Parts: sequence; structure tokens; C-alpha cells
Amino acid sequence: MTAQLDCFAALAMPRRLTIDLDALERRYHELSRKIHPDRFASKGPKVRDASLRATATLTRSYRTLRDPVARGLYWLELNGEKLAENNKRVPPELAELVFEVQEQLAEMQLSDPEEAHERATQIAARRVQLQFTMDENLAELERHFTQWDQPADQKMLILELKTILSNIAYLRTLIRDVDRTLENSKAA
Repeated sequence: MTAQLDCFAALAMPRRLTIDLDALERRYHELSRKIHPDRFASKGPKVRDASLRATATLTRSYRTLRDPVARGLYWLELNGEKLAENNKRVPPELAELVFEVQEQLAEMQLSDPEEAHERATQIAARRVQLQFTMDENLAELERHFTQWDQPADQKMLILELKTILSNIAYLRTLIRDVDRTLENSKAA
């Protein structure tokens, strides 16, 4: 999603991180009915094409704004920032966890079949822990949205947003790697 697309304007929503998801969904469906290509089937190709583009823009905007992580990443772009900038190292608060999980995954891949079941059980327990940590970070993101909607030191708020989104990105990667390892162990 690029900041060139104004997701908030596309849905006629105020430019805020805190969003009433029910109102967002209602607005999306209301606008979708008005611009849906089926309404313009008998019109000329330019009108039909415009309807298709408008529908695609509306759908992309809705998907971006309804997902708190996508909304946070989009907000960074709106403020001329990207998560990848200055984000090349593991967040310090997650470093130990990241390295422990990576070590566990490597050990499981090298284990013999007799050890594999026990290691898979340990990794499955770790998966639960990772999901709990992910849920905590998502809740923190939502709590901070209200704060970020208030006028304040934007530099500090952008840094906080980057930190939380970076944690979520690392956790998503870890969870994906754990899930893949567990799936591969079941297939073996």
C-alpha cells in the first residue's frame, strides 16, 4: 500500500488511527453499492473502467484501514516514514526470544526421529507463547492509536509506532517459521 492512495479519503473517513470498525464496514458497503461495476454495465467503457478502478481503490483502502497493522504501516507512509528505515536489527526486547526460537528450530531440524516428537512438543508450546506475545503487541498497538491521534511530538510517536510494528513483524516471522517447522515435522 502506498501513501499515494489516500485510504481515508477513499472511504470518507477522518484521518485518524483510531477507527470505529463497524462504521468503517458500513461506509465500505454503502460506497461499494454506489460504485459497483454491475450498476454501470450498460454504460460506456470509460464509465465501466472508472467504476472498476474506484471499486479496487475502495477495497484496498478498506483492507488497509480495517487491519491495525496495515493501518499503522500506512500511517508511517503518510508521515514519510517506512518501517524498514533504521530497522535492521532485532528489537532488543525480543532479541533473546528470537535467538532461542531460532536455536530450537535448528535443533529440531537436526534431531533424529526419536527426539523429533519431543522437540515438536516443545516448539508447539513455544508457538503458544509467541502467539500470546503477538496478541499483547497487537493490543498495545490498538491502545496507542488513541494516543497517536492526539497532537503531540510526532517524531516520538512515529518512533513508538515503528517499535511496536517492528516487534509485530519479527513475531509474525517467528510464528511463520515455527508453523513451517511443525508442518514439516508432521510430513516427515
